[in-house]
Amino acid sequence: MSSQEPVIVVIEDDPPIRRFLRTGLGSHGFKVFEADTGQRGIIEADTRKPDLIILDLGLPDMDGITVVKAVREWSQTPILILSARDAEQQKIDTLDAGADDYLTKPFSLGELLARIRVALRHASRTPGNDPSGIFVAGDLKVDLQNRRVYLKDQEVTLTPIQYRLLSVLVKHAGKVLTHHQLVTEVWGPSHGDCLHYPKIYMSQLRQKLEEDPAHPQHLVTVSGIGYRLKSD
Repeated sequence: MSSQEPVIVVIEDDPPIRRFLRTGLGSHGFKVFEADTGQRGIIEADTRKPDLIILDLGLPDMDGITVVKAVREWSQTPILILSARDAEQQKIDTLDAGADDYLTKPFSLGELLARIRVALRHASRTPGNDPSGIFVAGDLKVDLQNRRVYLKDQEVTLTPIQYRLLSVLVKHAGKVLTHHQLVTEVWGPSHGDCLHYPKIYMSQLRQKLEEDPAHPQHLVTVSGIGYRLKSD
């Protein structure tokens, strides 16, 4: 994130929503550039070098997946999806393609700002950028370099698969990971049809890492999509 006003490119074809975003984000210190088509949005993203992209899936010239894939060819800029309620599979496909998070329309400015803050924090400080390889969120600490996990300063023993699942979530902390993404990264592409695996092992992780597994504070379910590890 730049030291000046954070730059956001909004790719949205609905003028009232663009106006809402321009006004709301502008009043909170963001510099907003707009595009009403996917092609124009890709150009704006390339030209403006934004800190974050807000992308509507329902564009007139191309779908959101095409935009995400195009941007991901040259940039890891966080992409926050805006989606209609009846487009769950499209949201999953877009997250699998490389988007970071999504919001379902209608949404509040407060929730949007919260998601933006998380995405920008994640982009500016990831375990991969930390020479120590240590991730800390609340009472959870993961030492990737030494493969150790602590809860309230007490070391927690995980099985190899539990640790692999947690480490993938840590490396993408704050980002929604779909069931398919998790299966591919933890178990490998050959297990692509085993989408029940993350649910089983997530339940095990919560038993070890959550004070109340039924109401998790770290390992959060994104209904119908996948999971997110809270980054703070």
